[in-house]
Amino acid sequence: MEQQIIELRENFFEKLEKESPSNETGGFHRDDITRIKTRDDWLKRFIEHNEGNVQESLSMLWSTCEWRQKVNANELNEDNVNRDYLESGVCYSYGKDKDGKTLFIIKSKLHTKNARDFNELQKCIIYWFERLEREGNDQISLFFDMCDAGLSNMDMDFTRYLINLFKLYYPNFLNYIILLDMPWVLNAALKIIKSWLPPKAIPKIKQVNKTSLKEFVDSSVALKSWGGTNDYVFHFEPEIKNMTNGIINGKLENKKVHFAEGSPIVEQPSSGFVDRSPDESMLGIVPDVISFNREGQEIIGTLLLKNQTTDKCLSYKIKTTAPEKFRVRKSTGTLLPAQQVTVTVSLQTGFNLGTLLHNDKFLVMCLPMKDSKMNGEELADFWKTNGKNAEQHRVWCRDGVNETTSILSQGSPNRNIETLHSKITHLEECHSKLHKELRTVKHVMMVSIIWTVIAAIAIVYIVRSDIGQFLGGDQSCHVHPE
Repeated sequence: MEQQIIELRENFFEKLEKESPSNETGGFHRDDITRIKTRDDWLKRFIEHNEGNVQESLSMLWSTCEWRQKVNANELNEDNVNRDYLESGVCYSYGKDKDGKTLFIIKSKLHTKNARDFNELQKCIIYWFERLEREGNDQISLFFDMCDAGLSNMDMDFTRYLINLFKLYYPNFLNYIILLDMPWVLNAALKIIKSWLPPKAIPKIKQVNKTSLKEFVDSSVALKSWGGTNDYVFHFEPEIKNMTNGIINGKLENKKVHFAEGSPIVEQPSSGFVDRSPDESMLGIVPDVISFNREGQEIIGTLLLKNQTTDKCLSYKIKTTAPEKFRVRKSTGTLLPAQQVTVTVSLQTGFNLGTLLHNDKFLVMCLPMKDSKMNGEELADFWKTNGKNAEQHRVWCRDGVNETTSILSQGSPNRNIETLHSKITHLEECHSKLHKELRTVKHVMMVSIIWTVIAAIAIVYIVRSDIGQFLGGDQSCHVHPE
């Protein structure tokens, strides 16, 4: 294993030198580069995750560094993550399983699909994963507390996001997936979840009830609501300050982010972006809708970017609404006058065309630049200063269903799973609509009952008053003999 770690580290920095010779970080975060240089335990996780295959470990390590840069994983802390989400108790860490691994709790009852901003929820999950790693956890167990949960609490996109974090970016970090008291109506969803996992990971799923939970979690640790004896009540505690490796309460201090040619970038959108018509655009894009099709083992779409000016160098960058779903090559670069480049967009493993592409889109931006030989740091400062004036183009996605090479027309082996997922999604929507209608009916019935009771009381009162008046009048008319 030691030799494989050395080989992985050497291969990474050889690739970094080839792709970004003028920038020592290659556009990646400096803390990630430092971790690769100094942390054998982190590299070991990649090798174990890929069963000793150094080349696959290198590919995963590289894509992980790209993703971490996209989502600013090293910079997430209590100050820039939605505090209400952290304090809501939807997800938190608590206790350990019998293997000594920290439990990461998902309180399903408190989560309803689309009730929270999905991007903010993703940041919250990444914050917790990063915090758990900083606290020294080499593995965690994902614990779904599904007590009192129902169909309205099922969110397949959220579950898939969690699983893909373990598959793609947090190698060998998962011990168990424990499902406590999963409702029987979600059995079909469990089949889909298993299809997202590699075969070797399926045995990690443990479906338990309050009685069998003790096989994995000691009863002294299990909450009373889980059938245990612990009366713990969740209350969010900020991360304990730790000066090791420059970490202060989860925040990395005095760090600079460097971007280099070819590195993926995700930024906050600026209100200053300006749309332009094709005739006056500096950047030409073909097509304006990405069509995804299978090429070998990958699902790929392409964009052709062309500098339509004859006297300007352009710097471009590409952002997506779903960085965890897509891998973009090259997501940033420089175009000389009249130069063009082909950008490849591939769908990440675990995502399918039928359910993911309809609402996803890309934003392609460009800026004219005076010096085409800027290094990564200068380019980052250039965008930070001038980004609000960037020309922007929006590009949508489609699944290529009308094209002869479409993956959907090739009888994909995952077609049944996609169909099942689609039906479950439709069932979710129907259930949500039915739930709203039932609430409305319930309110109408309550109002009707109240008015009926009031009317009944009024009628009884009126009848009793009439009877009393009638009897009183009858007595007054009666003549008594002398």
